[in-house]
Amino acid sequence: MSQRTYVANEIEVPTGTLADLFLQAVDRYPATPAFQSFAGSGRLESLDHTQALERVKAVAAALYALGVGRGDRVAIMSENRPEWAMTDYACLCSSVIGVPIYPSLLAHQVGYLLQDSGATWIFVSSPDQLQKAVEAREECGHEVRIVVFDPPSGDLPDGVLSWDALLDRGRSEGWEDEAFRARAAEPSPKDVATILYTSGTTGDPKGVMLTHDNIYSNVMACSDVLDIDSEDTTASFLPLSHILQRMVDYLFFHVGCVIAYPRSIQTVVEDLPVIRPTVAVSVPRLYEKIYNSVMDADGLKKKLINWAVGVADEVAELRLAGTEPRGLLALQYRLADRLVFSKVKKAVGGRLQFFVSGGGPLAPALNRFFYSIGLTILEGYGLTETSPVTNVNTVEDFRIGTVGKPVPGTEVRIADDGEILIRGRQVMKGYYENPEATAQAIDEDGWFRTGDIGFIDADGFLGITDRKKDIIVTAGGKNVAPQPVENRLKSNPYVEQAVMVGDERKFVSLLVVPAFEPLERWAREQGLAWEDRKELVALPQVVTFIEAQVQKGLEGLASYETPKKVALLAEEFTQENGALTPTLKIKRRVVQEQFEDVIDGLYEHEAADVVHER
Repeated sequence: MSQRTYVANEIEVPTGTLADLFLQAVDRYPATPAFQSFAGSGRLESLDHTQALERVKAVAAALYALGVGRGDRVAIMSENRPEWAMTDYACLCSSVIGVPIYPSLLAHQVGYLLQDSGATWIFVSSPDQLQKAVEAREECGHEVRIVVFDPPSGDLPDGVLSWDALLDRGRSEGWEDEAFRARAAEPSPKDVATILYTSGTTGDPKGVMLTHDNIYSNVMACSDVLDIDSEDTTASFLPLSHILQRMVDYLFFHVGCVIAYPRSIQTVVEDLPVIRPTVAVSVPRLYEKIYNSVMDADGLKKKLINWAVGVADEVAELRLAGTEPRGLLALQYRLADRLVFSKVKKAVGGRLQFFVSGGGPLAPALNRFFYSIGLTILEGYGLTETSPVTNVNTVEDFRIGTVGKPVPGTEVRIADDGEILIRGRQVMKGYYENPEATAQAIDEDGWFRTGDIGFIDADGFLGITDRKKDIIVTAGGKNVAPQPVENRLKSNPYVEQAVMVGDERKFVSLLVVPAFEPLERWAREQGLAWEDRKELVALPQVVTFIEAQVQKGLEGLASYETPKKVALLAEEFTQENGALTPTLKIKRRVVQEQFEDVIDGLYEHEAADVVHER
């Protein structure tokens, strides 16, 4: 496709700092809840904006008293919680550069990030994270001091402070509000606000330098197109170490939306009915799990769900065309909603106005399903290097299968080879101490090379085909984009995860993790016997059944795009086994390395259509 540029509507995006954003929100909403978190009783406890200001001021005063100055780096390694946000705001208001670290990283990985960034302090959440930080700082060539939110019992190691002790130290400094605000006025929009490290799956992690204005402009641009205000409540559960949740939390704070933290990312589904969010941001994996839980039924219940989904799909077709159902169809939809869909809505709190999806491709079939039952998912797009949002669907401008139009102040171009290029104020300052990588990523005209392949339709909506580096080139020279093929299978109730392989091979194949609950139920109905999941996926009847399910979902593909073989795996891809990123995207290179023998087996016996995990 030849180059084509699409420029967002010309709305002037203001300039500012994240310290400005914090203080403006505090002044607008002094007595309303800013943060909520679960207490020991299982109920939500609130912290209002004035209380948040008091603690941010105390942290900033303590850091200043302990010698942390302008441009110094402070790391945060914690699950999402109010202390994470207040530490971050204290750094932003002190011209200190925050370095978020995923709490799932190992000690040696943390040590590398501390050393590379030059962080002299690290804030951690728990005794386990404290132990990891203690091990990590031993690998550094400089001193690193630690603050722990929830300290272990007994004496703390040298160079470690508890959160409460840090707050006490800050309060003892006696900073007046005027002195704090004067300090918070010092950061410039051009100052680096944070250094975020990429996953490093293709080498050492790179530090992405984002300025105050990079992120501030993105907050303001998104606030212009997303209808969120002080009447809203959100659930913050994607890692704050990732720029997506962090930026939208700045946005939520800016407009006075209450930010509630689930107990953990594992308890999100249990906690949503308590939090009752009106808006939430997530990655596609959550929507896949919700869909699978809805469709995981049998007998009469399964027939009822299938009928309701069919009715909803007819209604979705009408609504996407701009009309509403009438007569019998409208009556059927109301009945389906009462019997089926209302339970799904209740499971996510019963008040949700819309989801925002990012961090990876959302299967159009899943998006259409949620839309059809009254749960709109606004899919967007962006990267860490773009702070992150470049495009997003809105309630007014909504098109399934795309990631929306550019947000204000953003230009999107499709290069001759199909790569998506971005230009705007949200594009990073560069990679930390890596000018060569920066020059490769941003050209002399300011266009950032995303590494994604896509297209812009006639109305300005951006569509994503795949990651440029993930495109599979077969031995016959055919280019195959794996994500659209994999996405076709995400609405199949018997498929949990699927990864396409076949680079430099004669044909493409699939690694499939079955959805084990419905599969086991089917297998019992067939009178099959097995001891464990490895035995289950090796049964010839199961192999044949899953192959048929896969092929049913891939009808209409070109022959070179259609997987010729399928390998069934007994273990799900997870963060713990290294196959998923912290935002739950597949690490393709890791999967290919972990299952190298399985993949080789797919191409050793060409007479077999399906092989099981060895």
